[in-house]
Amino acid sequence: MSTALLKYMEEHSRAVDECLKTLFETRKPEQPESIRKAMAYSLFAGGKRLRPVLTIAAAQCCGSNPRKVLKTAAALEMIHTYSLIHDDLPAMDDDDLRRGKPTNHKVFGEALAILAGDGLLTQAFETAADNALDIGLDAKATAKLIKTLARGAGTSGMVGGQVADLEAENWRSRNHGFKPGTTLEYIHLHKTAALIIASLEAGAILAEAPVIQQRKLAAYGRAIGLAFQIADDVLDVVADKKKLGKKGSDAQNHKLTYVTLYGIDEARAKAHALIETAHRHLAGFNKKAQPLHDLADYIVARDK
Repeated sequence: MSTALLKYMEEHSRAVDECLKTLFETRKPEQPESIRKAMAYSLFAGGKRLRPVLTIAAAQCCGSNPRKVLKTAAALEMIHTYSLIHDDLPAMDDDDLRRGKPTNHKVFGEALAILAGDGLLTQAFETAADNALDIGLDAKATAKLIKTLARGAGTSGMVGGQVADLEAENWRSRNHGFKPGTTLEYIHLHKTAALIIASLEAGAILAEAPVIQQRKLAAYGRAIGLAFQIADDVLDVVADKKKLGKKGSDAQNHKLTYVTLYGIDEARAKAHALIETAHRHLAGFNKKAQPLHDLADYIVARDK
């Protein structure tokens, strides 16, 4: 990671964390303390805060102040964290570790972990709606913002991708009608890219950017979202598991991935080609788009 990008990530990740702490540091009168603790445990367990930073970078790219989109950036991290809590459950990937720490259900039990994920998902929409109210976003743009988050997180986005991922397990034993390449792209586009696209679109919507800019940022998000998951597939094979902060692997779970289907070298080549596409989608934006260029390059260069 370049020095400039490291500084950018640290500055805005810190701002997102401060926003999240304000939202979670005190229990709401009607909220059980146990659920607040379970939600906060995973939310503050570490992580790159990539999706919130993308929301901020997209807004800046469109000429907006980062503070204007901070609550929605935090909301994107809530949605992402909810998905990780549910991913780790025994009925899903059955992981004991996340970011080097015991997974939520190992600490709080399965029932409370499920509810912690539910709580984060629903609070995300409350927080994004608050953001729209705070800045006086008009009704049409507010509806588009909420729809964008819901589509990215729901059955047309991340949840749909998770379902396809589960259904593709033990893919080598499938019948001749199964098309692994088509299924794999669907999984990656929905399981990972959809929420990344939503993060960028949300920043542009809050910045009240023209539709053409929103579309360019969505296309950029599609490219880096696919590249991000391909890079994850490669890291699952080649990276130090301590750096990844988990002990499971896609191979152990018989997952359909770019590495299992195409091999490491072709997977890496595909990721780099997608990053070049992402850069092209930023053509027409000014130097304020530099963090998005840097983030694209970082996605394929990271080691965890």
